[in-house]
Amino acid sequence: MKKNKVYLLALGCPKNLVNSEQMLYLLEQAGYEIVTNAASADVAIVNTCGFIDNAKSEAIESILELAELKKDGTLCGLIVCGCLSQRYGDQFETELPEVDAVLGTGSYHEIVQAVDQVLNGKRAEYFAPIECAPLEGGRKLLTPAYSAYLRIAEGCDNRCSYCVIPYLRGPFRSRSMEDVIAEAKLLAADGAKELLIVAQDITRFGTDNYGKRMLPALLRELCKIDGVEWIRLHYLYPEEMDDELLLTCAEEEKILNYFDIPIQHISDKVLRDMNRRGTGKEIRQKIDRIRQLMPDAVIRTSLIVGFPGETEEDFEELCQFLTEYRLERAGVFCYSQEEGSPAAEFDCQIDENVKEERRAILYGIQERIMDEASQKYVGKTLKVLCCGADERGKLGRSFMDSPDIDGLVIIDGDAIEGEFVNVTITAYDGCDLYGRIKEE
Repeated sequence: MKKNKVYLLALGCPKNLVNSEQMLYLLEQAGYEIVTNAASADVAIVNTCGFIDNAKSEAIESILELAELKKDGTLCGLIVCGCLSQRYGDQFETELPEVDAVLGTGSYHEIVQAVDQVLNGKRAEYFAPIECAPLEGGRKLLTPAYSAYLRIAEGCDNRCSYCVIPYLRGPFRSRSMEDVIAEAKLLAADGAKELLIVAQDITRFGTDNYGKRMLPALLRELCKIDGVEWIRLHYLYPEEMDDELLLTCAEEEKILNYFDIPIQHISDKVLRDMNRRGTGKEIRQKIDRIRQLMPDAVIRTSLIVGFPGETEEDFEELCQFLTEYRLERAGVFCYSQEEGSPAAEFDCQIDENVKEERRAILYGIQERIMDEASQKYVGKTLKVLCCGADERGKLGRSFMDSPDIDGLVIIDGDAIEGEFVNVTITAYDGCDLYGRIKEE
């Protein structure tokens, strides 16, 4: 019997990617064939991000492109799920009538029913409560087997004033230690050498269902798993990074000295208006402690300029902080006035041109820092995970490089994808490094 074919486009963050992998697993288990080309599918699914304007625009453009395939008869149906549908689900029927089914973030587990409905010519909507979305489930990986995301929690309780994530993903919910470890062992058995630990805020892991921070204990257990060589941490909130966690990172060789800490700003006034916990002084102290324990640590952050009420003095303090602390990786973003977020109603919204000017200034500082950070590795040898090839040669990632976020190592020599090699760095271009395989 011919199988119906399903194509899925995963947009947005790694947490969203895990939801996509769970949906693909359910569809495959139900007998659907998963294809990588929308033109060969019967039904297309777009798992969207709806966090900021750019993400919303990308999602809508992708939906409209797939709608053209439906219009010419290539596709039988089009389904949209994820954060955009959770946020604007009641508008889809009038604004995007090409969409046949809409699923909210509490209904990923209902994807098979949605596809069945669409193939039977029916429109469908699934909006289970977001706080009830299952945390467990099988996955069909969209990443290479050797590098897999491990989501340890869902939702967020931080309630930053610029952010709508709590309204789209619900309250913070940790998975159990046992379930996380069991999944990590399965991933390792299937070839995972790198585990990328993700959640909206991994530092709060366990505070809801264990009554205390359990990330250090979880990491120590993950480090015991055979086959796993790298553990990479994403989204560490500075106020929750206690000394137990930092000492665990310093002591465990498998945990990379790579810290993704979204600080957003350094001005106490702006941090307070953002409803961020902690102060600029405390952020500085945390970075100092990381570098005291792990001198080679690479720190990635995200910074927002143009938040309502940000003065020239606030911005100058942020510039001085970045110049002084020289964070090796930083994404610089203009504040996005997101409807439904408290900050969208704040007075003193800042002109878009001013935002762009500030972003350009801060990014210019960051470019110089990245160049200097890369330059210091010339002549040194790094352990590199080979992750493919392009016209420049073999490609890899060092401990400093998270997939699709940071730089690459361009390797001169014969390297096999999914294997580790030692590479002596000979040159750099921004955060990309060039090197040759070290002869043993």
